[in-house]
Amino acid sequence: QVQLVESGGGLVQAGGSLRLSCATSVRTFSTPAMGWFRQAPGKEREFVAAIRIGGSTYYADSAKGRFTISRDNAKNTVYLQMNSLKPDDTGVYYCAATRNPLRIGDIQMYNYWGQGTQVTVSS
Repeated sequence: QVQLVESGGGLVQAGGSLRLSCATSVRTFSTPAMGWFRQAPGKEREFVAAIRIGGSTYYADSAKGRFTISRDNAKNTVYLQMNSLKPDDTGVYYCAATRNPLRIGDIQMYNYWGQGTQVTVSS
């Protein structure tokens, strides 16, 4: 059974930081890439960042320079460190895994999803 469990969301003031975690099974963690997506109220889910099993990363323009995705192979966990948060970063953040190693920024390529964790940034 594929399971991805996000944690670390919360309420933070603009300019603050949060670190999201996504714990998963060995099997899911071994997929070619894992990513983070977010969905703001009334908007479509969008790509934030992704990391391949080899460690290469890819970011949405909105995340570059502020967010860092990483993985801990010993813990089967992927992280998203978010700094300099803005109110526009508010939303539900989802962890996902894909069997496709190429189009890791494409939401359609992701096969497995977590339940999400709420991030709220106040102004």
